[in-house]
Amino acid sequence: MNWETKVTKLLGITYPIIQGGLAHLAYSELAAAVSEAGGLGQITAMSMDGPEQLKEEIKRVRTMTDKPFGVNFAIGQHGRPFEHMVEVAVKENVPVISVTGGNPKPVLEMVEGTNIKKLVLVAARRQAEKAEQLGADAVMVVGQEGGGHIGRDDIGTFVLTPQVVDSVSIPVIASGGIGDGRGLMAALSLGSEGIEMGTRFIATKECVHAHESYKKALVDADEMSTTVIKRSLKAPARALKNKWTDEILTLEATNQGYEGLKNYISGEANKRYIYQGEVEEGFAWAGQVAGRIKDVPTVKTLIDNMINEAEHIRKKWST
Repeated sequence: MNWETKVTKLLGITYPIIQGGLAHLAYSELAAAVSEAGGLGQITAMSMDGPEQLKEEIKRVRTMTDKPFGVNFAIGQHGRPFEHMVEVAVKENVPVISVTGGNPKPVLEMVEGTNIKKLVLVAARRQAEKAEQLGADAVMVVGQEGGGHIGRDDIGTFVLTPQVVDSVSIPVIASGGIGDGRGLMAALSLGSEGIEMGTRFIATKECVHAHESYKKALVDADEMSTTVIKRSLKAPARALKNKWTDEILTLEATNQGYEGLKNYISGEANKRYIYQGEVEEGFAWAGQVAGRIKDVPTVKTLIDNMINEAEHIRKKWST
């Protein structure tokens, strides 16, 4: 079947499936596998040690696939300067950049005048409208079901996606709660031109940086296995429930503030879980779609299965 949408044409990909930025996990192996399978893979710039590592990862992707790929810039959450990393992406002429977690204006201005396609992740209609005004080529809309940092307004993907579709003229990509062919078809029926998936791509063979205990936790999860932390900091984010997140929520309930929480929500605490498999001594981001994950396939098998399922639905709808 023909899977051409405004997003596939914009990005030069076969299927309208985009891999999320995935802090500390989205490196060349995963990005190349997603792109090679027909989607858009991404590497995450702000998890790199510096410009040289980012440059090396970009070069590695290009040795593994000749398909388009993206570089994600998660700004605002790390407290690190990002301009020198954007300069690398521009100099290397990467096909796509995406901006998450902060005001995209500085990044979009640095990319202006190049052929690089610009995606911006938003969690509210007003943010999507602003991204369009700033020159984004498409917006990725994350509902409250998503993993990692989500919007403050608790709006679900099913409501937020069509709201944004009706509010902007650029293509909209749905994110949050999507992990299979049914989710893809649901997103398209809401008016989106594609989907972004994060959590589902962690539970794949090529997400080599994720510890097997992390992947097992995703497979074992049900729809009640995640919780939202950091609400008290006005930066809500969804993670797998465990003793560590229980402690975070207890501290938040007693108004400990950032100083009281910083050791619990640090990158080091995240890495202890996702890299070392210390599943009660740190935290791991995950969306509610974890409850739908039942296996750890290769990326190609995952995408092929998604497309087969979606095509079966399309055929059923046409009869």
